[in-house]
Amino acid sequence: MSLQNASIKLTYFIIGGFDTVKRPVAVGVVMLITYLLAVTGSLINILFIVSDKQLHKPMYLLICNLAVVDILYTSSSTPTMIRVLLAGVNTISYVECLIQMCVFQLGATMELFSLTIMAFDRLIAIIYPLRYHSYLTNARIMVLTYILWFVASNIAAVSSTIVVPLPHCTLRLRYTFCDYAAVLRTTCVDPEKYFNQGAIVSFFLLFFTFTFICLSYCVILFFVKLSSNNDRKKLGSTLVSHLICVVCLYCPLFFIVILTRFGVVLTLEERQGLLIGTILGPSLVNPFVYCLRTKEIKNKIFKILRKVNIAG
Repeated sequence: MSLQNASIKLTYFIIGGFDTVKRPVAVGVVMLITYLLAVTGSLINILFIVSDKQLHKPMYLLICNLAVVDILYTSSSTPTMIRVLLAGVNTISYVECLIQMCVFQLGATMELFSLTIMAFDRLIAIIYPLRYHSYLTNARIMVLTYILWFVASNIAAVSSTIVVPLPHCTLRLRYTFCDYAAVLRTTCVDPEKYFNQGAIVSFFLLFFTFTFICLSYCVILFFVKLSSNNDRKKLGSTLVSHLICVVCLYCPLFFIVILTRFGVVLTLEERQGLLIGTILGPSLVNPFVYCLRTKEIKNKIFKILRKVNIAG
């Protein structure tokens, strides 16, 4: 019997990444709390920036874009995992699964692009401080952001064009939600070729974005040495905020995407743990880093808290 003849017509998938009999409910509770904090933090950033015209500047527009990306990225998969862990509902429709796969891919790609364009913004601000607002206007930042969303959407669409035509031999997903690897493993074909193709695309995305960010840091550090002590503190604060976000995103991704292609063997639990960390880590850290380390947003929060204390 050929693989094509052995294929089945799917209407739903069973999420098999968690043990539904002895499911770790405590993990589900932690994920739920983390998810709510991450979404709340991102929404606060968005509301503050949108409502305050003084924050309608390139840097804050990029922070707002990152907050939107964080919500999209974590919401693409986390509710499904929480539903499995807390409610024991481990089925997902075929169409919903494909949508989740594309949205997750879009969010993951935009996380890389968002941090890269933020590094570019800080690079221009430090190299050309007097001409910064003439080089990077709000309009130009918006156009550049739209272009990145368009490119990321096309990259995400590729996964669907690869998976949809393939015959499926099982309805059980090995992983905790519908990502590209999980859906591909349900097909009747040898997935290794497709994994290698995906690894090549992921490698180039990681390599070029990470290399650009590192080069930006090198230039920024060079200018920091030439700056006064006060300017060094400001530049150092900017660099640390961005560096925290970069480390939270890139470290798990390098293990999952790059090192596993070069012989590093991860168990299913280790891979899923890293993947969950890659999703929830940046989405939780990013909004709080920019809330607490960005002077204008931090001052706005303190003003609101003072008003609440006075009213109380």
